Amino acid sequence: MRSRFTAPSARLALAAVAAMAVTATATATATADSRSTAVRACVTKDLTYKVSLKTQAGGYFLVTAKAKSGVTCYLEGVFPSASFGSSADTEVSPAEHAVGDRVTLSGSTAAYAGINPKTTNNDHGREFDFLHLAVAGDETNAVTLALPETATVDRPTATNWHADPADAVPFSG
Repeated sequence: MRSRFTAPSARLALAAVAAMAVTATATATATADSRSTAVRACVTKDLTYKVSLKTQAGGYFLVTAKAKSGVTCYLEGVFPSASFGSSADTEVSPAEHAVGDRVTLSGSTAAYAGINPKTTNNDHGREFDFLHLAVAGDETNAVTLALPETATVDRPTATNWHADPADAVPFSG
């Protein structure tokens, strides 16, 4: 008789121990997740930008992006969302045909994109002194950057983000 009465209490004790183990595991997992070191995608406001003029490949603007202090994030190897004005014909199109490697930014590590403002071989184009730039997917938070010199713009292109500035030269052709 006694074994009948003990069996439910043993089952109840076993269930209680199992519930505590599940709770402890869930708490440990949640704690580990909250301290996760997974790097997140960059958004426009995570970065500082610098635009410089380069003469290679007929001339282009090199955009250098660095993470702000305390930020670690990555840029996908796609071209930045950029335009010289508000009309569609001043938006950059991709200069590369494939997606590049992801670039993780933190501290002094930088990512580079080359922007060729004029890919046509004619006298057409409009002049601009500023570039509107955003991380792809974060266009509503674009920043406006002063160009080092006025640019004549006609069918502009941009390279993907790269870890090496030598890979960000927008060769035409």
